[in-house]
This record gives sequence, structure tokens and C-alpha cells, in this order.
Amino acid sequence: MSESSAQAVTTAAAAAAASATSAAGASGGWRRATGIAGAAIGVIATGAAAGVAIERMTVGRSVRRKARLVLDSAGPYGALRGTPGKAYSDDGTELYYEVDDPDPDPDATTPARRRRLFGRRSPAPVTVVFSHGYCLNQDSWHFQRAALRGVVRTVHWDQRSHGRSGRGVAQTERGEPVTIEQLGQDLKAVIDAAAPEGPIVLVGHSMGGMTVMAFADRYPELVRERVVGVALVGTSSGRLGEVNFGLPVAGVNAVRRVLPGVLKALGQRAELVEKGRRATADLFAGIIKRYSFASRDVDPAVARFAERMIESTPIDVVAEYYPAFNDHDKTEALAHFAGLPVLVLAGVQDLVTPSEHSEAIADLLPDAELVLVPDAGHLVILEHPEVVTDRLADLLTRTGAVPAGITVNGYGSTSDTARPG
Repeated sequence: MSESSAQAVTTAAAAAAASATSAAGASGGWRRATGIAGAAIGVIATGAAAGVAIERMTVGRSVRRKARLVLDSAGPYGALRGTPGKAYSDDGTELYYEVDDPDPDPDATTPARRRRLFGRRSPAPVTVVFSHGYCLNQDSWHFQRAALRGVVRTVHWDQRSHGRSGRGVAQTERGEPVTIEQLGQDLKAVIDAAAPEGPIVLVGHSMGGMTVMAFADRYPELVRERVVGVALVGTSSGRLGEVNFGLPVAGVNAVRRVLPGVLKALGQRAELVEKGRRATADLFAGIIKRYSFASRDVDPAVARFAERMIESTPIDVVAEYYPAFNDHDKTEALAHFAGLPVLVLAGVQDLVTPSEHSEAIADLLPDAELVLVPDAGHLVILEHPEVVTDRLADLLTRTGAVPAGITVNGYGSTSDTARPG
């Protein structure tokens, strides 16, 4: 992003915050202000914000609305479902998960693509547990789930207040803040319910990676006894308060000063803000795309899929989670992964959790495999799924979860130009 466009986004965010405050006395003005603020500041908080695509300013709104409807009906992304289950965290929050079991007879029933991935032998009894990121849900792992389906046992779950999981009881009933430590306890509850025995591989993207670190920090003995591999994708072990999202330093400091208060105010008027977010959907979509992806040729249906996930996260959930990231520091917890097969992967152009944070993790785990993906942003799992799935398959081979096999040959590309005609 150029300095001028970054400055424009910073100015817009600051203006949105100021407008929201000054317009509070008039319902119409407040509705408009909260709509803009909900789009600009809410998306910055989700880590999916930074610029607006020019074409969204030049194409008619009705055309864009029709295009979204077409993409929603045509895109198969997020349609995979498994055997459902529910776990309950220590505060009573209901956590939804799904289990995909391996095919009982791989030689007879596994499709040829899966046999090419890992060979013909039955997989080892390992469970791979996937934890998703902030303002996403378990469907964000669509491509990796599709590639591993029937090959190895997997568990996909929705973090509290996300997806199909219930709203956090501690937050809604007792007004307690969300903490990364709590998310680690939630992961323990899911493992207890969905994979109470046997070896496990922990896979986390963004906030999901932080959840994995918090789990290790709280339950180091369980890591020693059962965890046989770890994948940390586009995540950070701390110092997130220093991330500038590609904006000028002065602008970032200004936004950080007002952001907590504005988010709190928006969260208290959630219903009104949601209407405003819908009214500014085109602005919202352009911002999401800019901060989620780095490639110019991402499949529009994939971009729309990511947009839907982020849009579905209520503004009050955005608000209650945001402070937890500044407090996050699980650098010391990484020591619990020493000696294990570890994959650390990030997009080189990730403006949300910059690749330098992944390099810092790898520096503390010198035996880890570090993969930096060029032309990739924060949602590298959707943008370049073939790279992520290939390295994840290799990690599972190293853990003994699957027999040795060849790497994934470009499966799951989301490049618009790579789509079959």
C-alpha cells in the first residue's frame, strides 16, 4: 500500500470515530456514523483492513449486489460437514465441533486423489485438531479439510462466540473480558470431548495459533504425553501491539488511542451498528479483500467466502475480543514444543500478523520448518491452500499420522486464472 492510500485509511478511521461521537445525539446521524465506524474500525480490529479497491467505487451497487448473490450460490466453500459434537468450557460455554473420520478401507474407497496424497496404507490413529482465527470459523480450513478428508481423523471447532459455538458465558453473563488463556482452556475442553485418547496434532491459524500456545502454557504435561506435531500458521507469540497494519506510525498511534473506546461504544449499540455494516457492505468487502489477500488473481468466490465469514461476526464480539491481543504473550510457552515436528508458515505480505512474527517463533524453535509464502496475505490458508496443504501433509508424514507419500500437486489453488475453464 502506498503511503498516501495508507494515510487516507487512517484519516477515514479517525473521521469515523469522531463522527460517531459527534452524531450520537441524532439517530439518523448516529446510524450513518456507526455504520462507517463499524466498517472502518471494526475491520481494522479484525485484522482485515487497509484499503478499498477502486473498482468498487466505479461499478454500480446493483451490479455488485447481483455479483455477490451469484458468488454466494456458486461458491462451494464452507460446505463440508462432519459428525457434529458439543463440548463445554469451564464457564459453561457451548463449543461446537465436527469430526471427520478416515475411510475404513482406504484401498477400496479412498478416491485416487487421496491415495496420491499419502499412499494406500491406512493412516495411524492420530487426530488433527484445527483452530481457526479471529472473526472466522472452522470453515476457513475448507481446502485443508477437503484434502485430508477420509485420510486422517480431523476435528474442526468454532471458538467461543464464533460460528456455531455459543456466546461466551463469562462475557455475556458476568461481563468478563475474553482472554487468550481462556481460549486455551476451550481447546482443552474440545480435545477432551472429541479426542480423549491417542496422539494429536495441533494446527492453528492466527488467533487459533495463539490458542494452541495458550493450551501448551496451561497444559504442558498433556503436550508431553499426547501432542506429536504442531502447525502455526500466520500467527504470533506476542508484541501484537507493535503491529502497524501497514499504516504510518502517527496514524496507528492515533487509531490505537481511540479504538478501545470506540469499539466499546459500538459494541453497546450492536444492532444499530450491524445495520450500518450492511449499508456499507461494498466498502467493507473492499477493505476485507485488501487486508486478507495479497494476490491480484484470487478467485472472487473465495474472496466472497472470506467476506461472509468476517461479516457474520457480530460487532460486540469483535469488541470483546480485541483487547486480548495486546495482552497476548506466549513466547515462553513455545518451549513446550521443543523436540516436536513443528511447521511455522506465514504469508510474506501479511499485514495483520507480519511474517517477522513467524520468523521470531522459528528462531525459538530451531528445529521447526519455516515456510514464508510469497504473494500471500493473512488468509494464506485460502489464498495459497496448495502450499499450506502440501507442507501440512509433510508435517503429518513426519509425525507418523500418515505414511510417506508425494506432495500435493497444486490441489486447491484459488487463483482466478488457475480455475478450470
